[in-house]
This record gives sequence, C-alpha cells and structure tokens, in this order.
Amino acid sequence: MAPYADAHHRLKTPRAAALAGILFSVLLLIALDLLMESVQTGLDDPGVWLASDARKVGVAVNLMPFAGVAFLWFVGVMRDRLGDAEDRLFATVFLGSGLLFIGTLFVAASIVGAMLITNATAPSIFSGSPEFRLARSFAYYLTSAFSLKMAGVFIVTASTLVLRTGFTARWTAIIGYLLAGIMFPVWVFIISANILIEEFRRPADGREARATSGS
Repeated sequence: MAPYADAHHRLKTPRAAALAGILFSVLLLIALDLLMESVQTGLDDPGVWLASDARKVGVAVNLMPFAGVAFLWFVGVMRDRLGDAEDRLFATVFLGSGLLFIGTLFVAASIVGAMLITNATAPSIFSGSPEFRLARSFAYYLTSAFSLKMAGVFIVTASTLVLRTGFTARWTAIIGYLLAGIMFPVWVFIISANILIEEFRRPADGREARATSGS
C-alpha cells in the first residue's frame, strides 16, 4: 500500500472516530463543569461570576472550539463508517442536527465570552445591567431550548442508525434513547469507548484486510 493511501486509511478508521468522540466528551464535560461551578443557572443571576470567576469561565469558553472540532471529526468518521448503509433521510437529520448543535453551542459560548470582555472594560456598570440580562438570557435559552434539543435529535437519529445498520453495539442505541438530550457528552463517550474496544478486540488480520481493500 502506498504511504499516502495508508495515511488516508488511518484517518478513516473507527479508532479515529472513537478517539475524537472521547476527546469531545472530555473537553465538553470539563467546560460544562467549569461553567456550572461559576455561572448561576437562574435567570436572576446577578453576574458576580463576571469578576470572581472570569478566568475559570474564560477557560471553559476557550475549550468549546476544540470540543467542536473533535465532534465534527467524530461525525465525519462515523458517517464514513456507515458507508453505503447510510440512509439519506437519517443521514441528513444526523448531520444537520450535529451541525446545529455545535453551531448553537458556539454562539452561546461566544455570547459568554463577549460578556467577559464587556465586563472587563466596564466592570462597574455592566454586571446587573439590562444589557447583561439580555445577553445572559440569550445564552441561557440558546443552550437550554435549542442546543439541548438538537443534541437530543442527534442522539435519537444516531441510535436509530445503530439499530438499522448495527455498525456498533446495539445496546449503545438503547442508552442513547434513554439519555437523549440529557447527558449528551456521556453518550458520545460511551459509544466512542465501545467503538474503540471493538476495534482492539477485532483480529489483526481483519484490520489488515480493511487496510488492503482501502488501498
């Protein structure tokens, strides 16, 4: 096999999807943990965290792009693994919901980042102001009403694809239906870990055969 063909195959292997999914899950869970430790969930948030936990929230915001890139890689390799078995209807919803999830998450993170910068330039007037409440409410509803629902659609669609094609363990689909929209990064971690375990359990000659067929 030519070197470029071998490299191309390695980029498409299930291990790539598994590692990308695990990286996404870990980064997103860390970011969410940092945000939950700092930002109040209620809409009556006075904005004290803008000064007291600005660095922690800033780290969470800056982790989001890396989590998003890992998630897109996960989606891309998952679709490649489905191959000809991918149904156009489910593929469209699968890809579209994934892109919308990441898009709304990026916008929400950008709003929080803008709030940090604005507060740094006007700390005495921004916290608790109408502008703060507008930005805070925008980020809150974008995350809870849109990102979370797109995550649920993504999980349900992906779980249905698992049941229809069997490209990974079917029990991950059952967990997906149960966790849809509630613990999205945990589900991505579970399905990614399962793919990685299956790949290492697969006989070496099977992996070599796939590599040869891809050359």
